[in-house]
Amino acid sequence: MTDLAVSPSNPTPVKWRRAAAETAAPALGGVIFLIAWEALVSHFQVSRFILPPPSAIIVKMVDEFPSLLSALGFTASITVCAFVAALVSGVTLGVLLTQNKQVERILWPYAVALQVTPMVAIAPLVVIWVGLNRVWLGLMILAWIVAFFPMLSNTAVGMKSADHGLRNVFSLYKATRWQRFRYLQLPSALPFILAGARISSGLSVIGAVVAEFVAGAGNATGLAWTIVESGAMLDVARMFAALFMLSAFGLTIWFIMAKVQHALLSRWHESELVQRVDDERRKHRYARHALDTGKTNRAPQRRRQDLWQWHSCSSRP
Repeated sequence: MTDLAVSPSNPTPVKWRRAAAETAAPALGGVIFLIAWEALVSHFQVSRFILPPPSAIIVKMVDEFPSLLSALGFTASITVCAFVAALVSGVTLGVLLTQNKQVERILWPYAVALQVTPMVAIAPLVVIWVGLNRVWLGLMILAWIVAFFPMLSNTAVGMKSADHGLRNVFSLYKATRWQRFRYLQLPSALPFILAGARISSGLSVIGAVVAEFVAGAGNATGLAWTIVESGAMLDVARMFAALFMLSAFGLTIWFIMAKVQHALLSRWHESELVQRVDDERRKHRYARHALDTGKTNRAPQRRRQDLWQWHSCSSRP
């Protein structure tokens, strides 16, 4: 009976239908927005030096795709390096801070000060320290500063969020510090770490772009400097093309981290288990519909008996 309820003949995969529905709505909204943009610019005859139509932006993107792709590669390399550095350093320092309260009291104010210091104020210093011949290193340091604090704070909060009842159980069985970390604190902190990674992935893109704006000095070749250069030449279509590629890259990083989070938490954490429960409910509803409409290969009387047994079992406490 379980096979009949969960796996009716020729069922449409629930996860693929849900993924298609989730993708179709934003795509349709984007298409409607672009069509409206094109129509309004054409109707009001807006100058291309102010707001070019999407068709002009697409043409410019196709014409200068190699140069834009090269600029995207530079910005992406800075972003990925800064994000990985923020991930490793934030998790490591967050774990160390929660292991010793005295160390946390000493270092935490400096971490906060690093976060609240404006990048514009420290960018010239960083560029001077690394040298004009290594501007890329200065950009990576500045992007790392922006992406570092969310990883640190989320890791520290996650390490402290372990259930107090489980803490007492570990104390009762005289668990070592490594056992507490491996089997209690790290699993409790993992959802917080992954949430911080999603935030830091977006901030690393912002940090790389802003750092290139304030510290590029013409030596950088990323998308941010492409935007600055296009603005100086009043090539607004090229500016929008660079912005679209930058947004697409940021969305790609965000969705990759979302998939990683789902893969690591889908089997045990409540934030991802809710979606699995919804999927199972959809399967049961489809199975009931298949039984009612005769999509299975059983006789009508047999289908009614199976449906009655399924309802009887589900209504039992």
